Amino acid sequence: MWPFKKQTANLPVEARSSASGFTSEIIAARESYISGRRGLAELTATSQSCISLWENGFSLAAVKGTGVLDRRTMAMLGRSLALRGEALFLIRDTLVPCSDWDLATRGGVPRAYRVSVSEAGGGTTQTVLAGEVLHLRIGSDPAAPWLGSAPLKRASLTAAMLQAVESALAEVFENAPIGSQIVPYPESADTNMTTLGRSFRGQRGRVLLRESVNVSAAGGPAPAVDWKPADVTPDLERSMSLETLSAAREAIAGAFGVLPALFASNAQGPLVREAQRHLAQWTLQPIAEALAEEATDKLGSTVSIDVMTPLQAFDAGGSARAFTTLIQGLVAAKEAGLDPGAIAGALAKLDWDDKAA
Repeated sequence: MWPFKKQTANLPVEARSSASGFTSEIIAARESYISGRRGLAELTATSQSCISLWENGFSLAAVKGTGVLDRRTMAMLGRSLALRGEALFLIRDTLVPCSDWDLATRGGVPRAYRVSVSEAGGGTTQTVLAGEVLHLRIGSDPAAPWLGSAPLKRASLTAAMLQAVESALAEVFENAPIGSQIVPYPESADTNMTTLGRSFRGQRGRVLLRESVNVSAAGGPAPAVDWKPADVTPDLERSMSLETLSAAREAIAGAFGVLPALFASNAQGPLVREAQRHLAQWTLQPIAEALAEEATDKLGSTVSIDVMTPLQAFDAGGSARAFTTLIQGLVAAKEAGLDPGAIAGALAKLDWDDKAA
């Protein structure tokens, strides 16, 4: 009613949010959610390499119990998790990816969503219940368990440093006078100096000799030391920029669960396989287990997702030796006259059986 009518006793009091109230907090949170505090680090080759490992790792995962989690959907899910820290799909005949969403919670658990689906001719928005969407999130904070956070956002300081160093180096190689020299020359007219400067252009790899005997400055010829050319190429080694760039790249790779040694130029086969196992076992497989639980709850069937086996993320030589040892142990147990129950109990103690001992 305000400001058209004065406040009366019969009219309700109209409450408004202050500048630091609820509305401004929601706007700030929304801005942080959209933009993220990671700068442009996701545009670097280091981040894209790690994101591609996530994307391709999930696309190769073996999914059992449902047909909607196809390889294309799993690849989009992996990329969305790496970039945004969460992924949301609308459950229909297939899983429809959602570009944006907001939600309502009760007890910190999502109850309803308003999702936006991208279309070629313009997106659509619809309101659905929590059971109608597949919502996976990683890196959730206890203050907001319904939101996920990307690895670059969790390591925003290192991501900003990587982006700053790569941007600075790009500007140096674009604008700095790399390979240029200042050649002393006796006093001469500006026209002659301009003509001489242009003559050096495009003469890479050649020996250029210029001589002048018309010297009148300081009463005689210039000293021999003045004829030594001066290099104006920036000294990047003293700035420690290359070491800083390498450290930032390794830190970003570690934030994605990728061993930095995987990107080393001298990496050997055993190291590459160990990095592959590390990524699959400590990063991708736990996320796959969380996705399997979410899919089991929402799709109505028991879903299992295996990343380790399709990626060959296991020690083949160690498995062969373990198999040989297992066979020898079974032969020895049979010779000792142990009953099958005792053998099964021993295997369960070693976590080689699904049943507990």
